[in-house]
Amino acid sequence: MNAPLRIPLIVGAAMLAVLAGVPLVADGYGLSLAINILNYAVLATAWAMFSGPTRYVSLATVAFFGIGAYTVAVLGEALPWPAVLAAAALVGLVVAIVVGLSTLRLAGVYFVIFTFGLTELIRQLVTWYEVNVSNSIGRYVFLDISQEQIYWQLLALGAVLFLATLLLGRSRLGFALRIIGADETVARHCGIDTTRAKVLLFALSAVFMTLSGAIMAPRWTYIDPAIAFNPVMSFQVLIMALLGGVQRLYGPLLGVVPLALLFEYLGANFPNHYSILLGAVFMIIVYLLPNGVVGLARRLRKADRPASPAAKEAS
Repeated sequence: MNAPLRIPLIVGAAMLAVLAGVPLVADGYGLSLAINILNYAVLATAWAMFSGPTRYVSLATVAFFGIGAYTVAVLGEALPWPAVLAAAALVGLVVAIVVGLSTLRLAGVYFVIFTFGLTELIRQLVTWYEVNVSNSIGRYVFLDISQEQIYWQLLALGAVLFLATLLLGRSRLGFALRIIGADETVARHCGIDTTRAKVLLFALSAVFMTLSGAIMAPRWTYIDPAIAFNPVMSFQVLIMALLGGVQRLYGPLLGVVPLALLFEYLGANFPNHYSILLGAVFMIIVYLLPNGVVGLARRLRKADRPASPAAKEAS
C-alpha cells in the first residue's frame, strides 16, 4: 500500500469502528437521527462522485433512491434480502446507463432540467402503474429488518462508497473526469472518450443512490410515489454537497451533518413553512459559500500565508 493511501484508509477504518458502535449506545431517537445522517451522507457523496469532477448538476438523486425503495416494495417478500439488493442495484444500473447514454451529451442548464424532468417522469409512470394496474396508490413494506440492521447496512454502503471514490480519484478515469470538468472540448481533443467516462461514473453513482433507497425502504411500513420520489430530497442532497464542497472526498460530509440536524429541527418546529425555509437556506449557501466549507477553508489558509518575496517586490 502506498503512503498517500495509507493515512486516509487508517483514518477511515478508525471512524468506521467508532460509528459501528452507535446503535449499541444510542436511544431510539438518536439511532433514527443517525440513520438519516448516514442516508444523506451516502446520497451526497454519491452525488459529488459524479457532479464534483464533471461539474454536471444532477437533480435525479431521488429518482434512483425511489427506484431502490420501490424495488424492495415489489420484491421484498418474494426474494432473500441480498437478492433484493442485487435486483435494486441492477435496475438502477440499467436505468442510469439508458439515461446517461441519451442525456450526457447535454450540458449546463439542459442537463439540470432533464434530470429534474426524469424524476417527475418516473414518479408519474409509477403512479399510473399503481392506479391502473395494481389498483392501489402505494405498497406496504413488511420486512423483518431492524433499525440497527438498517444503520449497519448504510454504514457498510458508505464505507464501500468512500473507498470507491478514493480509488477513483487516483485512477486514470478520475483524471479524465477532472479534465472533462475543466474543459470538455479540450478533453475530447486529448483523445478522452468523454461520453463513456461520464456514463460509467453516472451509472456507478446511481447504483449507490439506488442501494441507499433499497436499504431505507424497510424503515417505512408504507410507501407511495409521493414519498419515494419526493423531489425535495434531490434539492436537500444538492444543498448538502454544495455546503461542504464537492472537490474533496470528505467535503459532502461537512455539509450533511449540520444541514441534516437543521432540517430535522425545521421539520419538527416549522412543518408549515419548511419549504420556504429550505429555499432560504439554499440561497444563503449559494451566495455566501459558492465553493463550500472546503473552499472557504482553502481561501482562509491562502490569506494567512505570508506573501513570497517576488510578490512583495511586485507590489
